[in-house]
Amino acid sequence: MNVLLAEDDMQLGDAIQRGLQLQGLAVNWVRDGFMANNELARSSYTVAVLDIAMPYLNGLEVLKKLRLVNKKTPVLVLTARDNNRDIAEALDAGADDYVVKPVDLIVLAARLRALARRVLNDENLSTIKYGALCINSSTREVYFNDKLINLSCREFDLLSVLVFANGRVLKRQYLEEKIYIRGQEIESNTVEVHIHNLRKKISKDIIHTVRGVGYQIQLKTNDRLY
Repeated sequence: MNVLLAEDDMQLGDAIQRGLQLQGLAVNWVRDGFMANNELARSSYTVAVLDIAMPYLNGLEVLKKLRLVNKKTPVLVLTARDNNRDIAEALDAGADDYVVKPVDLIVLAARLRALARRVLNDENLSTIKYGALCINSSTREVYFNDKLINLSCREFDLLSVLVFANGRVLKRQYLEEKIYIRGQEIESNTVEVHIHNLRKKISKDIIHTVRGVGYQIQLKTNDRLY
């Protein structure tokens, strides 16, 4: 578990780094907001601990820049500021937790592990794997054999419905109801066009046509939704 610690107080920063390392965490300690911003931009951390009052960029500015580029790294704000307005501002800026100094380092390490578990659970819930196919419902990205596949919104929605069915045959009318708004005008061959595109972009064998019934994800011996 890699932790970025941004704290400008030398004595406190050293104590926190040593304390977290004793709890089994790998800690990279930086002393100002500029360095923290650079580290978060170029490196991947499991969690980040940000002080608010730092040189060059304060912790909230670093946090806002991080969220502006849609990075979801969990952030714990660790600061001496304990009034409700500061707490609310940090949480609204995208902080995942807020701890007031001084803090017990065993408790701090436990909070950081909890943030890491939360992110892992969220990623697991949003990612569907089906053989060589991987669908991330949060980012709406699809990979096949580890290659990113560029799909339209309708293609993504149709593929997701078929995968969630886990091999069950779905009628065309059902698929139309799932990917279009009720009352929206739909051409008779729309689903077929999307399925043709999915076969072309991913694999010709990924979707099987059951004549007179509908469509299903093509099952293979070891391919199951998990």
